[in-house]
Amino acid sequence: MTELRTLLDDLRAEGDDLDALVADLPADEWATPTPAEGWTVAHQIGHLLWTDRAALLAIGDPDAFVAAAQDALADPTGFVDKGAAELAARPPAELLADWRATRRELADALAAVPAGTKILWYGPPMGAASMATARLMETWAHGGDVADALGVTRTPTARLRHVAHLGVRTRDFAFVVHDRTPPAEPFRVRLDAPDGTVWEWGPADAAQSVTGPALDFCRLVTQRVHRGDTALVATGPEADAWLDLAQTFAGPPGAGRDSRAAR
Repeated sequence: MTELRTLLDDLRAEGDDLDALVADLPADEWATPTPAEGWTVAHQIGHLLWTDRAALLAIGDPDAFVAAAQDALADPTGFVDKGAAELAARPPAELLADWRATRRELADALAAVPAGTKILWYGPPMGAASMATARLMETWAHGGDVADALGVTRTPTARLRHVAHLGVRTRDFAFVVHDRTPPAEPFRVRLDAPDGTVWEWGPADAAQSVTGPALDFCRLVTQRVHRGDTALVATGPEADAWLDLAQTFAGPPGAGRDSRAAR
């Protein structure tokens, strides 16, 4: 329960940081294009609202979520864009107010999920802590797109550890969605944290490893940067392959981002 409370505090803080970027944004600037092709600032907030609503439905009415998920999965490559577009069309003040209320409601709902309960989702069912981590990851990733669109440089925080942890935990998933067999052995992942400390996962004597800045790793696993534009180093063929496949989000393989050289 202590872990969940910490996660929810960090989820709220991540939402508040993004909120601060758009709270005073003039209505016309919500149409500013972001690095995600075809998505404006409004699309980014609309997507977060849409996903928070889906999570609330999964917690409060699993049967209704299953029905909604069947409709969504009938168009696996388009339902995310459609949901974001529908909400992006709303007046910015209404969209922002709805997202604020919904993300707070979701944090409260996650706090009340009984221990051991699995929440249905578009990928494997997950516990409340995993759902909170996933929502924090998405809020941070889409917040990065908004910041880039507005020309704002964000200061990395210790909350990145949650994103990095999810990136490590989804290693096998990334191989599976690309129709590849996951590696049999764990990797060593050693990342330089924003505060100068080191975050580590996996056995110290693992034959394969990934090292580098935590920010680069988090941007890569959320597909916000091309691998070639990071300082990450992979040791071993499967670790090297992972950095080309990594994704923390559910659904089919993401398209990733072009390298700076290709822009």
